[in-house]
Amino acid sequence: MRHHASASNTTRNNKNKPSSNLKMVGSVRARVIRTLLAIQNGQSLSSVLDPLLNSLHEGDKGFAHALLLTTLRQWFALERLLNTLAVNNIDEIEVRTTIQVGLTQLLYLQVADHAAIHETVEAVKEIEFAHASGLVNAILRKVVKNTHKYRKKCDKNHSLPNWLAYQLKQDWSEEYAALTQGLRQPAPMFLRANTTINTIDAYQQSLVEADVSADMVELVSALQLPNATDNAATSVHTQALRLEQSTAVAGLPSFAEGAASVQDMHAQLAAPLIHQALINKVNADALKNDAENTNELHILDACAAPGGKLAHWLELLNTDKQSPLFHVKQQDTDETSDSTSSRTVKLTAIDNEAPRITRIHENLERLHLAQSEHINLNIVCADATRWQGIGESKPQQADKNAPVFDAILLDSPCTATGVIRRHPDISLLRAEEDVEQTVSLQAEILDNLWAQLKVDGYLLYVTCSILKQENVEQMQDFLRHHTNATAIEFTEACNWGIAQDVGRQCLPIDSASGDGFYYALLKKTV
Repeated sequence: MRHHASASNTTRNNKNKPSSNLKMVGSVRARVIRTLLAIQNGQSLSSVLDPLLNSLHEGDKGFAHALLLTTLRQWFALERLLNTLAVNNIDEIEVRTTIQVGLTQLLYLQVADHAAIHETVEAVKEIEFAHASGLVNAILRKVVKNTHKYRKKCDKNHSLPNWLAYQLKQDWSEEYAALTQGLRQPAPMFLRANTTINTIDAYQQSLVEADVSADMVELVSALQLPNATDNAATSVHTQALRLEQSTAVAGLPSFAEGAASVQDMHAQLAAPLIHQALINKVNADALKNDAENTNELHILDACAAPGGKLAHWLELLNTDKQSPLFHVKQQDTDETSDSTSSRTVKLTAIDNEAPRITRIHENLERLHLAQSEHINLNIVCADATRWQGIGESKPQQADKNAPVFDAILLDSPCTATGVIRRHPDISLLRAEEDVEQTVSLQAEILDNLWAQLKVDGYLLYVTCSILKQENVEQMQDFLRHHTNATAIEFTEACNWGIAQDVGRQCLPIDSASGDGFYYALLKKTV
């Protein structure tokens, strides 16, 4: 994913730290257990999943993937259940993890009882905790006697760390029950058609021909953008494809050739929103005869890796070549006819990790967006809390925080609590203190970038968090301290998200919904 607050390399949810011995040897279950121990040691799921799957025979990969992710999704519920099943406290994390893997098989994956118990007991021996094999066997046999009862007990409450569940109860009291249950379910898979190559209708048809079932979802955003003619809301339409079943990208038609990208439905809102805001600014400048932006527009995608929203913005720019972004009407001196001149659009993307910059380049190459005759693209490895955009064109003034951007897309660092369905390790890796640190980081980035936004320019603030402290409360605090900032209203005509005092919040509540994203659009005033 994007920049998120990093987790410390300590185990937050258990008293004892597990051994950090990620050896991809032995049975499937033993390898999954070792992978879970690595995650409890602070490694992310994204860093350990491929080593696990690549170590297995093709026929074992599906089971290992399901066992690992399901155990993570149900982790805290299984942990609480285990505490009621054990007569004495089980302090060895390796043993607890093994039992939770066994419980997952019995309660959630419908593995045959004898196979689940026998293979899990063998796995605890493989990880060199044979002394606990009797305990593992006894607890799993106890559960087998009434799996319905224990599954019901496990499902009754949330499967989140207590600090996070408490905060969600404070933030989303009405949605709490549905939200906490939704977070322990798999997320649907969404695609974005690359409109520089084909239409969404054409790509949906190619999916049909490849026996991949998908329905089209249209999101409507209604914004109260300043309008020179009336006060009607501006509508922005975004179309995504939702797959009936998640599919490996190798099975998607023309994916390697750049015909589509995997991107959550709610993540697909970002580029169209900032694109429309930029068009609004350009039109307003033209009405005011503002000559400042006649020859060039400069836009920024901050914290851009791995580049999904950047690619989407480039797709919109490349399919909108006749828009006022690229063409400036100039009135002749006799005031009876107009002529048109071309305008350069400079798009800068920054991220602070070099490997993630590499991911951006790879994604843009696949989508055939790395170069464009209409857009000057510059990708920079930089820290968004300190980076100065003016240094790109005027290095001698790089220390001056000057307004250079007409529009900024800030895909802000966050705790990523809105994407727990896709990255269930987040529940294990995040701690309560991470939230305050992340909020402070967000404020630093906002302050630095806001100073570099031109008057009448727009900044779209986006997170994949569902914690109000990182979202609406961050925006409220920003507006209190920046009197030259105005929040653009999302009207009730929007068919996504929940209206907040500032912006809108999407929640990952049901099996068909997108992830938990927050959006706020700010305009800079005099």
